Amino acid sequence: MRNCATMVGVMTSGAPSRLTALVHGRVQGVGFRAFVRRQALDLELDGYVENLADGRVEVVAEGERSELEHLLVKLRTGPAHAEVETIDVTWAEGGAMPRGFYVYG
Repeated sequence: MRNCATMVGVMTSGAPSRLTALVHGRVQGVGFRAFVRRQALDLELDGYVENLADGRVEVVAEGERSELEHLLVKLRTGPAHAEVETIDVTWAEGGAMPRGFYVYG
């Protein structure tokens, strides 16, 4: 299992941040989306998680940068039967997400 991430765009202000993570590996059909939602709700983040047609899972979350970084650590591990190979990470300014954390696709 490889747990590396490619990071683009570093945010340093106190404003809400947005994390977009494309998770590669064995991450569909193993409870990954439910796991992400639980973690995000515990961290009081807004956003969504969804399966992509190519086998990846997309996670888009907004909130405090420190909480998003904590979510990223959790994504690298995933639930028991997941095998995360890589995560492509993009950071941006947040504030546009509706309240709550949703599961799609």
